[in-house]
Amino acid sequence: MSDQIKFIVDNLNKEPFKKNYNLITFDSLEPMQLLQVLNDVLAEIDPKQVVDIREEMPEQTAKRMLSLLGILKYKPPGNATDMSIFRQGLVIGSKPVIYPVLHWLLQRTSELKKRAYLARFLIKLEVPNEFLQDETVADTNKQYEELMEAFKTLHKECEQLKTSGFSTAEIRKDISAMEEEKDQLIKRVERLKKRVETVQNHQRMLKIARQLRVEKEREEFLAQQKQEQKNQLFHAVQRLQRVQNQLKSMRHAAADAKPESLMKRLEEEIKFNSYMVTEKFPKEMENKKKELHFLQKVVSEPAMDHSDLLELESKINEVNTQINQLIEKKMMRNEPIEGKLSLYRQQASIISRKKEAKAEELQEAKEKLANLEREVSLKTNQTREFDGTEVLKGDEFKRYVSKLRSKSTVFKKKHQIIAEFKAEFGLLQRTEELLKQRHENIQHQLQTIEEKKGISGYSYTQEELERVSALKSEVDEMKGRALDDMSEMVKKLNSLVSEKKSALAPVIKELRLLRQKCQELTQECDEKKSQYDSCAAGLESNRSKLEQEVRGLREECLQEESKYHYTNCMIKNLEVQLRRATDEMKAYVSSDQQEKRKAIRQVIFFILSYLMEQYTKNIAEQENLGKKLREKQKAVRESHGPNMKQAKMWRDFEQLMECKKQCFLKQQSLTSIGQVIQEGGEDRLIL
Repeated sequence: MSDQIKFIVDNLNKEPFKKNYNLITFDSLEPMQLLQVLNDVLAEIDPKQVVDIREEMPEQTAKRMLSLLGILKYKPPGNATDMSIFRQGLVIGSKPVIYPVLHWLLQRTSELKKRAYLARFLIKLEVPNEFLQDETVADTNKQYEELMEAFKTLHKECEQLKTSGFSTAEIRKDISAMEEEKDQLIKRVERLKKRVETVQNHQRMLKIARQLRVEKEREEFLAQQKQEQKNQLFHAVQRLQRVQNQLKSMRHAAADAKPESLMKRLEEEIKFNSYMVTEKFPKEMENKKKELHFLQKVVSEPAMDHSDLLELESKINEVNTQINQLIEKKMMRNEPIEGKLSLYRQQASIISRKKEAKAEELQEAKEKLANLEREVSLKTNQTREFDGTEVLKGDEFKRYVSKLRSKSTVFKKKHQIIAEFKAEFGLLQRTEELLKQRHENIQHQLQTIEEKKGISGYSYTQEELERVSALKSEVDEMKGRALDDMSEMVKKLNSLVSEKKSALAPVIKELRLLRQKCQELTQECDEKKSQYDSCAAGLESNRSKLEQEVRGLREECLQEESKYHYTNCMIKNLEVQLRRATDEMKAYVSSDQQEKRKAIRQVIFFILSYLMEQYTKNIAEQENLGKKLREKQKAVRESHGPNMKQAKMWRDFEQLMECKKQCFLKQQSLTSIGQVIQEGGEDRLIL
């Protein structure tokens, strides 16, 4: 118990509680204060529990704490298994009940925070079945369950991302690489801007190009919308065809069917449904209720030890032996009438079992059929979403297979042609290498001949001149093409701009009217807002004044209440001391020696208790003083380095100012000796 209290006190003195308790002060807490400490710990786990228990009824406090402890899956220890005792202990603030709860909560605070956070979203609200018959309630309940499942998946992904451990080094490398790419792009844009600035009317051309880009984006968006609408139309047509086919099949089935067969089928369905409702479902409900009752009984019982399990096993063995004995007695009797009835009962039980088994098989088959139909519809929807076509059936599938075979033959032929091209490419590559080697040899021979003749570099310069002339001709052609393209582009852009202007003229007129309306509405809004702000400011000032008055009155009430309790305690202490003093005077005045000794002992005990109280007060004061001094020492240590730097900076500043002062004095002394004045291009010295 002492280790438990020590652990609780140590954790309460740490962040985020900072209670500054020791073992004596914590053990001397009143039940109300102990309940407040427990409520503070629960509020740290779940912020909704931030409540002052003095302003709350004890039953509400116990109910709130029990509900949260149930969510956190707290199980009372062995000495508090009875829930009524546990509730009573929570209400009155019993230490044997609250200490284990605090110890359990402080051991696993982070885990319980996570559990309380998840409980806010994962505790399902049970809706009665009679309310679920309403479509809106059922839809909202379904959305609620879907949102809960989505929250579960998102929370799992979040936890996986937290535990995946992306290395910061890789992220920093990616960021640095992206910054380098950004710098390169900025430089490239600047180069392009400089290159474009040399062109005449570049601003107008850039504006036209920007408008062209916007129109192209709009054209792409419209094309995408057109494609989506085509797909929707295609899906709608296919859906219409399917519905028409279903209608035809149903009409055909209704036309071919006879009323006798329909009645027979309906009677079979009614018999099956009545059997399920009257016999099978009630039995299953009874079994489920029994299982639920048994499970509730198991949950309400305390946790079992090994000895309890052994006792249960022994009881089970005894009951089994009794059952075997009863069966043997019944077999010894062996009455003939009972034997015949047992045969009929066995047959009836076998038939009922077969009936139940067939009903279960039929139910399973129906469920499988429904699941398969659902899967088929999902697969068809998926294939329709992927390529917008229906699933092929029968002759269409055979045609599709024949097309695939023809395409596979074509593919094989093309593959063979590609292999021949690859072989020919290898031969050409080899011939290219041989020709390059021969060209290098010829160039080497040509260089040796040029060196012998004394004209080395002639062929190289000739090749360079030819290459430069070819490049110049290509650049000239490209310039001519670019100018033609730009002129055509400018013409197209001018025509597009004129068309857009004519199209946007009515829209601009409407926009002007809307702008005027917007200005009027903004003016009205500003006026209303100013009125609202003035009214809100007046109400806020009145509310703040009233809150200050209420706060002051509450503080006065608390002070008066504390004074009242303090004076009552002092009066009681003085009455006790006065009673003790009168008793001691009576004993001291009496002639009996034993009473005198008792009085002396009481005086000594009273003195010792008074000294102990004084010493405990002094110890507490010295502990608080030592704690404050340690905090002050810590603060001085933390601020020692910055303070020393600041002092050094002040000394340097003082030296700098002294140096400036000396320089200023020297300058004044120099100016007092002589002054140079420049006028009209001449220098004059004034002494």
